[in-house]
Amino acid sequence: MIPDPSAPTPPVRRKLLLAVLLAPLFMALIAVSVINVALTAIGEGLHADTGSLQWVISGYALSFAILLVPAGRAGDATGRRRMFVSGVAVFTLGSLLSGFAPNVELLNLSRILQGIGSGLLNPQTVALIQQHFRGQDRARAFALLATTVAVATAIGPVVGGLLIQLLGPNWGWRWMFLMNVPIGLAAIAGTFKFIPDDRIRGRERPDLDPVGTLLLCLAILGIMLPFLERGVSTLVWLSFPMGLVILGLWWRWEQRYKFRARTPMVDTAIFANKAFRNGILIVSVYFLGATSVWIIVPLFLQMHLGHTAFEASLLGLPSSIAAAISSQIAGRYVLTLGRRMVIAGFGIAFLGLLGTTVLAGFVESGAVAFWWLAAPLMLMGLSQGMTISPNQTLTLNSVDPRFGGVAGGILQLGQRLGAAIGTAMIPGIIFALTDGGTAWLEAFTIALVIIMALTLAAMGVSFADRAREKEAPGAL
Repeated sequence: MIPDPSAPTPPVRRKLLLAVLLAPLFMALIAVSVINVALTAIGEGLHADTGSLQWVISGYALSFAILLVPAGRAGDATGRRRMFVSGVAVFTLGSLLSGFAPNVELLNLSRILQGIGSGLLNPQTVALIQQHFRGQDRARAFALLATTVAVATAIGPVVGGLLIQLLGPNWGWRWMFLMNVPIGLAAIAGTFKFIPDDRIRGRERPDLDPVGTLLLCLAILGIMLPFLERGVSTLVWLSFPMGLVILGLWWRWEQRYKFRARTPMVDTAIFANKAFRNGILIVSVYFLGATSVWIIVPLFLQMHLGHTAFEASLLGLPSSIAAAISSQIAGRYVLTLGRRMVIAGFGIAFLGLLGTTVLAGFVESGAVAFWWLAAPLMLMGLSQGMTISPNQTLTLNSVDPRFGGVAGGILQLGQRLGAAIGTAMIPGIIFALTDGGTAWLEAFTIALVIIMALTLAAMGVSFADRAREKEAPGAL
């Protein structure tokens, strides 16, 4: 049985509840954003080759993505608080083990543990916000979540660089993980104090659809693996069509499971909701482009122009500040403007990419200093605040809060798939940059076409969705 969020909720101090929810998210995002700065130091300290270091990132990304939807379903069916605190505990343990890892093999296992913890807690964060906040309060809560993402993304590389500089390359990267331990312990204590116990008590065991869960996990693994495990063998791409086939089998299983009067992990009818379906499409393609640009720009500066990693990381600060501010403003007006705000965000992203493309040529020729790139990249941050959080608010408003964990997990899975595909384009760009840098403009041209196409598609569907969003059961 799934908990009814319309039932009377014990009094909660919402600001403290939100702080407890966002602290582990901040911790997990810091762990993701610092890792690129730490890879060189980790390789030197653990004598690891490039293939092993790749799994410091890929192992986390895979384990995180695979668990998003099953963890969301488990939280909906058995209680979100227990799943949230379990995720925080697993992530904290993974951080502790990562900090003291004696070799790269144990570090990779610890990073997988971190990914498992992050996959468990992230859907609960979204679902608990949807459960305990309504209307404009919910929009503001999601806006604060977006601000947390922006701040963590901005300061992560800076914190990582400072730790390595202050503590040296060996202990600097270790403290990037160890600093999560006290945050995690405090979040666990705060969870029991400020988040109401929502366990489902009764004799009947919840139906978690183990076959459907296994099929979806295998499908996600097959689809994402070739985008994350690159340079080993071209045969790895065989897993992609296999993943699609398994995804089709999962879809059929879920429909038959429901037909037999059982509770599927994901009720496929959720995808008939046009607002929900379009929200997933929007965020997936946005993350494809947004992820690429923040990897391509540092590579362009470091590999082609010879700037330091610290100089490259500073370009992201104005963008993150813009994202933090715009997400707060967007939270005030998203319920009034609807998807028009999301469309405007895509338009600004288009301008940011165009400006970066044009300026890159002047930076390469030496006509202007590299830090001028911060101006168009700041537009990307402004776009992020106007796109991600409003899209999340509008998309989840179209879903019954009882299924908030599953819906949030699907939405975040779309983000991970977009990010994985966007990141997969990077090796080709690295080769092009070291071979003269001519692919820089081509890469951004492709990104521009993608953003433009999605913007036009969003314009075609958004106004039809707006009326439905206002009448949706979750839009309280």
